[in-house]
Amino acid sequence: MSTLPPPATAQARPGPAGLIFLGFWALCAVALAAYLLSRWDAALMARYTPVYLSGLWTTVSLVAISFALGALLSVPIAIGRRSSNPIARGTSFAYVSFFRGTPLIAQIFLVYYGFGSFRAAFEAVNLWWFFREAWYCAIFAISLNTAAYQAEILRGAVESVPRGQWEGGRSLGLPTPVILARIVFPQAMIVALRPYANEIILLVKASAIVAIITVFDLMGETRRAFGRTFDFQTYLWAAILYLALVETLRHATNFVERRITRHTQR
Repeated sequence: MSTLPPPATAQARPGPAGLIFLGFWALCAVALAAYLLSRWDAALMARYTPVYLSGLWTTVSLVAISFALGALLSVPIAIGRRSSNPIARGTSFAYVSFFRGTPLIAQIFLVYYGFGSFRAAFEAVNLWWFFREAWYCAIFAISLNTAAYQAEILRGAVESVPRGQWEGGRSLGLPTPVILARIVFPQAMIVALRPYANEIILLVKASAIVAIITVFDLMGETRRAFGRTFDFQTYLWAAILYLALVETLRHATNFVERRITRHTQR
């Protein structure tokens, strides 16, 4: 006779190590809250809260636009990675290898400072207005970078779909675009959801680099606030805002995952 598994609540109880871990982070949170309350400056908060919110909106806009453009660019790159054409496959492989193998800050510097050497050429084709602005350069560089990562995420997700799904669609006489849109992509997106969410979170944290090229995102505004006040808590508030943004993304991912995997839960 088979036995029933133990209740899920009994399995979910944290052990001694888990309790110590939770206690450590609770202690850190209490210590941080006590420090911020002891250093609370109403005038400072009234002055810099709008600035922080403006920088936070810049960060969110930068990440959202770059991720969306990278997603569009990742589709042909992922197709090229799976192509039987050696030129398309080699070009896509070189693109992914370069942007995944070099630091993002080097790529941003290459675009912002390096492209300035070709100012005459860009002026001739009326593109200098784009590359002379730090904001556009940041979006351009980050979009190219995230496209390489998203292409690998998309390629891996599509390849995770069993071959029988493709064969089943072909046996019904469906064209390849319909098979991709109705059969393969819905299954692939379940696999790709977590990697995509991780990529967005990494972009949120990596976007702080653009403050170096005078884009006043959250980190850029924080640097300006610290330069005027020399108060260390300016960086603590920035860290709290970054953490809140990341946690919001994490909980949103959990919610979407629960919704799209309802059919797999008993």
